Amino acid sequence: MTDTPHFPLSAVVGAEDLKLALCLTAIDPKIGGVLIEGPRGMAKSTLARGLADVLASGQFVTLPLGATEERLVGTLDLDAALGQGKAQFSPGVLAKADGGVLYVDEVNLLADHLVDVLLDVAASGVNVVERDGISHRHPARFVLIGTMNPEEGELRPQLLDRFGLNVAMSGQPAPAERGEIIRRRLDFDADPHGFCAHWRASQEALRARCQHARELLGAIALDDASLTIITERCFAAGVDGLRADLVWLRAARAHAAWRGAVSIEVQDIDAVAEFALRHRRRQQTPHAPTPDQPPPPTPSPTTASEAGQGLWGQLPVQPQTTGARREVPSWPKKP
Repeated sequence: MTDTPHFPLSAVVGAEDLKLALCLTAIDPKIGGVLIEGPRGMAKSTLARGLADVLASGQFVTLPLGATEERLVGTLDLDAALGQGKAQFSPGVLAKADGGVLYVDEVNLLADHLVDVLLDVAASGVNVVERDGISHRHPARFVLIGTMNPEEGELRPQLLDRFGLNVAMSGQPAPAERGEIIRRRLDFDADPHGFCAHWRASQEALRARCQHARELLGAIALDDASLTIITERCFAAGVDGLRADLVWLRAARAHAAWRGAVSIEVQDIDAVAEFALRHRRRQQTPHAPTPDQPPPPTPSPTTASEAGQGLWGQLPVQPQTTGARREVPSWPKKP
């Protein structure tokens, strides 16, 4: 029995920024994956599955939210250990995702130590397991796609920074766009194979474009002129660390390859700027009052006693400097 095909990436209506970010990460997985922020029902998993079809392997692996570390990285094969008396590696999710797409829904709800492991392997392309009497390493080169709704909990800044690109999806498409989205979904549900046949030419063109860009990538220099522009802009944006500079430069090169160009131009740097900076910009922190600013008035003993509160341990209110929370759309929580 033939499996039902996936909804083609080329047939997705709108979401142009996200489709571009996904393709750039597929062109150069060293960019470090894509973190998608948006409400439910925005076809995030559809886009991720569609990207897998564009890659050579077509492999699409989902990491369950309740997965253990053993399930993620792999562990000792108990059957071999008990039946044959030898230590043998049993591959996990990372091994299965090699060459394809690893999709993590609601990554902000995943345990922090698992996110750390996931991002380490995504950056290195190699999974190293040393536990339970075994030492094993295997390639784990995949495009990492994580999704989250910030209204349901934030990722720690250290983990946010380690995702290469960040894209926010709008929960309110225009009426005409909404109608076209629903129409295409109904057509796909009614005849998946016929729908995919209709979009086959566009899908093949997209696949060929990504493949051609991957072939061009190595010949495009990560030049000093582009790096100078990027480092100056990162400094102006007040980003912490240097990962933004590296990701931005790699993404600009991937965009140049996407265009079929032979070198990075300013238009490539501009095209990916928001992807690289959105989750790394340092928010302006409110300034604390100056030292010579008088403290708030303290209630007089008479007023306090009349209120029946007294002055037990009362101290003037001290100004506190707090960090600003990232501005995110007000998306509803899942039921």
